[in-house]
Amino acid sequence: MDRPPLEVADLVRAAGDAFIERSRKWISWKHVKVLLAIARCRTAALGGHLDECTRCGHRAISYNSCRDRHCPKCQAGARERWLEKRRRELLPTQYVHVVFTLPRQLAPLTLQNKKFVYDLLFRTSAETLLEVARDSKHLGAEIGFFSVLHTWSQKLELHPHVHCVVPTGGLSADRSRWIKPRYAFFLPVKVLSRVFRGKFVAALQRAFQDGKVSFHGDLQPLTQLKTFAAWLRPLFRKDWVVYAKPPFGGPQHVLRYLGRYTHRVAISNHRLISFADQKVTFRWRDSAHHAPAPGRFRAHPQLRLPGQPQTCHHLATFLPTARRSTANRARGLHRRSERSLVLSQVWWTDDGRRKTHRF
Repeated sequence: MDRPPLEVADLVRAAGDAFIERSRKWISWKHVKVLLAIARCRTAALGGHLDECTRCGHRAISYNSCRDRHCPKCQAGARERWLEKRRRELLPTQYVHVVFTLPRQLAPLTLQNKKFVYDLLFRTSAETLLEVARDSKHLGAEIGFFSVLHTWSQKLELHPHVHCVVPTGGLSADRSRWIKPRYAFFLPVKVLSRVFRGKFVAALQRAFQDGKVSFHGDLQPLTQLKTFAAWLRPLFRKDWVVYAKPPFGGPQHVLRYLGRYTHRVAISNHRLISFADQKVTFRWRDSAHHAPAPGRFRAHPQLRLPGQPQTCHHLATFLPTARRSTANRARGLHRRSERSLVLSQVWWTDDGRRKTHRF
């Protein structure tokens, strides 16, 4: 792929200092560190090495990469290593893609309670899939899945949603047989939507009662119980968006799909079109018409870059794992039923720490 004429690093070098100066009230050293890494990536500031052709003797200098997880130029290697590990955990079967999205009304609350809301989104979406799948009216099986959190939209707007990649089927309660789905779409979307809405809102109410939710600025009035209840009530009156694509093939299709969603930063260099008059023009996909369209935002003072809260990329991932004996047994079941095992969930945090969630 050809080198793009404009890169995120160019924007940081041009507008980063002014952005940092105007954002002193909220910006932290972590954000500054990301901006510095992106600006210095593959430049003389990080050093480099000399490459020489063994045939003609031609020499070229290759500068070192920053390897920051937010850098759009440093994700290919990490993504391939992650996918290679996942290849050993997949079994030959079809998979389905399910997306859980938070309503737009929750965006202001999310910005002030990011860690809590994203954790809640992970837990409630996972509990919803597990609960509906266990119901004998729908599947009656134990399932597991990959979950990847995204917090931005193509237009770089706050848009928290979780992508779940789920094998189409599950194990019986005694783990003795594979249960295939009775619906072509795996699990009923309307049921998933209502269960997800109920679990999330109920958990939000409990958190409010326990004082775990913060309210600042325009949200300060929500500290009052009646005001918070009135603000929360409309969320029950609308359907929450849960989207499910039909099964899209075996493990290779899954890995190809996951490769587009893991280790992705807020915007790639190849989506950038121009930077003029302190405005950045970039491409974004219009999901309603499935076509790319130009978008624009000011580089200063509203510069949005990877690492800033509005566009932080996936915070954690649920990954399938199981003990060797369980996995081997499931592979035996798969060979007899030509279907796959679904496994338990593991939480991987930003700094690489591993936390197991049991449901």
